[in-house]
Amino acid sequence: MKEINDIIAENLKLYRKQNGYSLEHLSYLTEVSKTMLGQIERKESIPSITTLWKIANGLKVSFTELTQENDNIVKKQTLNDVQPLMSDNNKYRIYPFFKFDIEKKFESYMVVIEPGGSMKGEPHGAGTYEYITVYDGTLTLILENEAIYINKDESIKFNANTFHKYSNNHDTTVRLNMIIHY
Repeated sequence: MKEINDIIAENLKLYRKQNGYSLEHLSYLTEVSKTMLGQIERKESIPSITTLWKIANGLKVSFTELTQENDNIVKKQTLNDVQPLMSDNNKYRIYPFFKFDIEKKFESYMVVIEPGGSMKGEPHGAGTYEYITVYDGTLTLILENEAIYINKDESIKFNANTFHKYSNNHDTTVRLNMIIHY
Protein backbone atom coordinates (compact mmCIF):
# COMPACT_ATOMS: atom_id res chain seq x y z
CA MET A 1 0.00 0.00 0.00
CA LYS A 2 1.34 3.44 -0.95
CA GLU A 3 1.89 6.12 1.68
CA ILE A 4 -0.90 8.69 1.86
CA ASN A 5 1.38 11.63 0.93
CA ASP A 6 2.47 9.75 -2.25
CA ILE A 7 -1.17 9.14 -3.21
CA ILE A 8 -2.14 12.77 -2.58
CA ALA A 9 0.86 14.04 -4.56
CA GLU A 10 0.08 11.82 -7.55
CA ASN A 11 -3.64 12.65 -7.54
CA LEU A 12 -3.09 16.39 -7.13
CA LYS A 13 -0.70 16.46 -10.08
CA LEU A 14 -3.02 14.26 -12.19
CA TYR A 15 -6.16 16.38 -11.60
CA ARG A 16 -4.26 19.66 -11.97
CA LYS A 17 -2.81 18.59 -15.32
CA GLN A 18 -6.12 17.07 -16.54
CA ASN A 19 -7.69 20.50 -16.03
CA GLY A 20 -4.74 22.30 -17.66
CA TYR A 21 -4.10 24.34 -14.50
CA SER A 22 -0.77 25.88 -13.61
CA LEU A 23 0.21 25.85 -9.94
CA GLU A 24 -0.48 29.59 -9.92
CA HIS A 25 -4.03 29.15 -11.24
CA LEU A 26 -4.73 26.28 -8.84
CA SER A 27 -3.46 28.47 -6.01
CA TYR A 28 -6.01 31.11 -7.03
CA LEU A 29 -8.84 28.53 -7.15
CA THR A 30 -7.98 26.88 -3.82
CA GLU A 31 -6.56 29.74 -1.74
CA VAL A 32 -3.58 27.46 -1.04
CA SER A 33 -0.19 28.99 -1.81
CA LYS A 34 1.60 28.03 -5.01
CA THR A 35 4.61 27.07 -2.88
CA MET A 36 2.54 24.70 -0.73
CA LEU A 37 0.91 23.10 -3.78
CA GLY A 38 4.32 22.51 -5.33
CA GLN A 39 5.66 21.00 -2.11
CA ILE A 40 2.67 18.64 -1.92
CA GLU A 41 3.16 17.52 -5.55
CA ARG A 42 6.89 16.93 -4.93
CA LYS A 43 6.07 14.93 -1.77
CA GLU A 44 7.94 17.44 0.38
CA SER A 45 4.90 18.35 2.48
CA ILE A 46 1.86 16.51 3.83
CA PRO A 47 -1.21 18.76 3.65
CA SER A 48 -3.60 19.29 6.55
CA ILE A 49 -7.20 18.12 6.29
CA THR A 50 -8.31 21.73 5.84
CA THR A 51 -5.85 22.21 2.98
CA LEU A 52 -7.05 18.99 1.32
CA TRP A 53 -10.66 20.22 1.48
CA LYS A 54 -9.63 23.53 -0.13
CA ILE A 55 -7.79 21.70 -2.91
CA ALA A 56 -10.69 19.29 -3.50
CA ASN A 57 -13.19 22.15 -3.67
CA GLY A 58 -10.92 24.18 -5.99
CA LEU A 59 -10.46 21.23 -8.34
CA LYS A 60 -14.17 20.33 -8.06
CA VAL A 61 -13.29 16.76 -7.07
CA SER A 62 -14.21 14.79 -3.99
CA PHE A 63 -11.98 14.61 -0.95
CA THR A 64 -11.37 10.89 -1.51
CA GLU A 65 -10.37 11.41 -5.13
CA LEU A 66 -7.31 13.16 -3.69
CA THR A 67 -6.64 10.65 -0.93
CA GLN A 68 -7.18 7.17 -2.37
CA GLU A 69 -5.38 5.18 -5.02
CA ASN A 70 -7.23 4.97 -8.28
CA ASP A 71 -8.38 1.41 -8.77
CA ASN A 72 -11.38 -0.28 -10.28
CA ILE A 73 -11.43 -3.38 -8.07
CA VAL A 74 -14.18 -3.86 -5.51
CA LYS A 75 -12.84 -5.33 -2.30
CA LYS A 76 -13.72 -5.71 1.34
CA GLN A 77 -11.85 -3.32 3.60
CA THR A 78 -11.11 -3.29 7.30
CA LEU A 79 -10.01 -0.40 9.43
CA ASN A 80 -6.43 -1.68 9.14
CA ASP A 81 -6.66 -1.42 5.33
CA VAL A 82 -7.49 2.29 5.36
CA GLN A 83 -4.86 4.96 6.03
CA PRO A 84 -6.40 7.64 8.24
CA LEU A 85 -5.99 11.34 7.58
CA MET A 86 -5.23 13.12 10.83
CA SER A 87 -5.40 16.65 12.13
CA ASP A 88 -2.18 18.25 13.36
CA ASN A 89 -2.92 17.27 16.97
CA ASN A 90 -4.28 13.78 16.03
CA LYS A 91 -7.59 14.56 17.74
CA TYR A 92 -9.53 14.33 14.47
CA ARG A 93 -9.11 11.30 12.19
CA ILE A 94 -10.85 10.54 8.90
CA TYR A 95 -10.91 6.99 7.52
CA PRO A 96 -11.91 7.16 3.82
CA PHE A 97 -13.65 3.82 3.27
CA PHE A 98 -15.45 4.51 0.00
CA LYS A 99 -14.00 6.98 -2.45
CA PHE A 100 -16.12 9.20 -4.62
CA ASP A 101 -18.27 7.32 -7.14
CA ILE A 102 -18.94 9.51 -10.17
CA GLU A 103 -22.12 7.65 -11.10
CA LYS A 104 -23.63 7.66 -7.62
CA LYS A 105 -22.02 10.98 -6.58
CA PHE A 106 -21.17 10.04 -3.01
CA GLU A 107 -18.27 9.22 -0.71
CA SER A 108 -18.20 7.74 2.80
CA TYR A 109 -15.91 8.06 5.81
CA MET A 110 -15.58 6.92 9.38
CA VAL A 111 -14.59 9.88 11.53
CA VAL A 112 -13.12 9.69 15.03
CA ILE A 113 -12.93 12.84 17.16
CA GLU A 114 -11.10 12.71 20.47
CA PRO A 115 -12.21 14.94 23.39
CA GLY A 116 -11.33 18.53 22.55
CA GLY A 117 -10.95 17.77 18.83
CA SER A 118 -12.62 19.72 16.06
CA MET A 119 -12.52 20.44 12.35
CA LYS A 120 -13.96 23.21 10.23
CA GLY A 121 -15.70 22.10 7.04
CA GLU A 122 -15.47 24.23 3.94
CA PRO A 123 -18.70 24.84 2.00
CA HIS A 124 -19.25 22.27 -0.74
CA GLY A 125 -20.93 22.93 -4.07
CA ALA A 126 -24.62 23.70 -4.40
CA GLY A 127 -26.82 20.66 -3.88
CA THR A 128 -24.28 18.83 -1.72
CA TYR A 129 -25.64 17.14 1.41
CA GLU A 130 -23.90 15.49 4.31
CA TYR A 131 -25.43 12.59 6.21
CA ILE A 132 -23.99 11.96 9.68
CA THR A 133 -24.73 9.02 11.99
CA VAL A 134 -23.09 9.04 15.43
CA TYR A 135 -22.18 5.61 16.83
CA ASP A 136 -20.26 6.70 19.96
CA GLY A 137 -20.25 9.91 21.98
CA THR A 138 -21.96 13.23 21.25
CA LEU A 139 -21.05 15.34 18.23
CA THR A 140 -21.41 19.11 18.34
CA LEU A 141 -22.17 20.31 14.81
CA ILE A 142 -22.01 24.06 14.19
CA LEU A 143 -24.10 25.23 11.24
CA GLU A 144 -24.17 28.99 10.65
CA ASN A 145 -23.25 29.67 14.30
CA GLU A 146 -25.97 27.34 15.65
CA ALA A 147 -24.83 24.37 17.77
CA ILE A 148 -26.65 21.12 17.10
CA TYR A 149 -25.94 18.11 19.31
CA ILE A 150 -26.10 14.66 17.73
CA ASN A 151 -25.98 11.88 20.30
CA LYS A 152 -25.10 8.21 19.98
CA ASP A 153 -27.49 6.40 17.60
CA GLU A 154 -28.78 9.65 16.10
CA SER A 155 -28.41 10.95 12.54
CA ILE A 156 -28.60 14.29 10.79
CA LYS A 157 -28.77 15.44 7.18
CA PHE A 158 -27.77 18.99 6.21
CA ASN A 159 -27.05 21.15 3.19
CA ALA A 160 -23.25 21.34 3.10
CA ASN A 161 -22.91 24.48 0.98
CA THR A 162 -22.26 26.54 4.10
CA PHE A 163 -19.44 26.69 6.63
CA HIS A 164 -19.77 23.94 9.24
CA LYS A 165 -17.70 22.64 12.13
CA TYR A 166 -17.52 19.26 13.84
CA SER A 167 -16.47 19.29 17.52
CA ASN A 168 -16.22 16.97 20.47
CA ASN A 169 -16.80 19.07 23.58
CA HIS A 170 -17.24 16.05 25.84
CA ASP A 171 -14.92 13.65 27.66
CA THR A 172 -15.59 10.56 25.51
CA THR A 173 -14.49 9.84 21.94
CA VAL A 174 -16.97 10.51 19.12
CA ARG A 175 -17.15 7.95 16.30
CA LEU A 176 -19.41 8.64 13.33
CA ASN A 177 -20.14 7.76 9.74
CA MET A 178 -20.16 10.60 7.22
CA ILE A 179 -21.63 10.31 3.75
CA ILE A 180 -21.27 13.23 1.36
CA HIS A 181 -23.65 13.27 -1.60
CA TYR A 182 -22.77 15.67 -4.42
